[in-house]
Amino acid sequence: MGCGDAAGYFPAMYARVTGQIAGSIDTGRFDDGERMDKFATVFATRYVNAFRRSIPRPACWQASWDVAGDQGLLIVQHLLLGINAHVNYDLPQAVVAVARDTGDLASVRGDFDAVNDVLAATSVGVLKDLDRVSRWVSEAAALGGDRVFRFSLRVAREQAWAAAQRLYPLDGPSEQAYLVELDRLVSVLAYLITHPTLPGSVLVPVARRFEQHDPHKVIAALLG
Repeated sequence: MGCGDAAGYFPAMYARVTGQIAGSIDTGRFDDGERMDKFATVFATRYVNAFRRSIPRPACWQASWDVAGDQGLLIVQHLLLGINAHVNYDLPQAVVAVARDTGDLASVRGDFDAVNDVLAATSVGVLKDLDRVSRWVSEAAALGGDRVFRFSLRVAREQAWAAAQRLYPLDGPSEQAYLVELDRLVSVLAYLITHPTLPGSVLVPVARRFEQHDPHKVIAALLG
């Protein structure tokens, strides 16, 4: 599992996004650059630790790696599995970790929202390069698919903030119980990504015929 299969798709895209975030920190785009730098590190570390098994693997992440060798899934489905786990499960925990360190959840909100603009700008290039290996993407974007994607990501981040608000005051057994339930809910979303209902279940195999099947070429495109 890794660069030889779809498990490499999300980290390739994520490396690109974190590079944009780092650049935005350097140019002073955020209110508190030092805190954002720490947040980006904490956020990325959650994925890395799960991948390396330095921590028990959450079921939502395991769901993405279980299908890394499934050639029947669209490239975007593999990407969505990673986004689902990282945004819906990891992000609330990263936000809370940084907020607890500074002693204030509300103060993090401004820079949290500012990330949305960076993601929107980055997605333009990502979708353009994705079209090189997934040749239906440009047609979908022309029909408004790019706007739907950016809107969906904003909604997911809003849900992540709501989860952070619920998690922030918890500790001990109540915190662990909430994280178990959150992992379960995010795992359900992972299942829905890999098992779409009609018309998605019919369109996926058709769209897959227009995609690159070599993981190394897909990863190269996602890296830009």
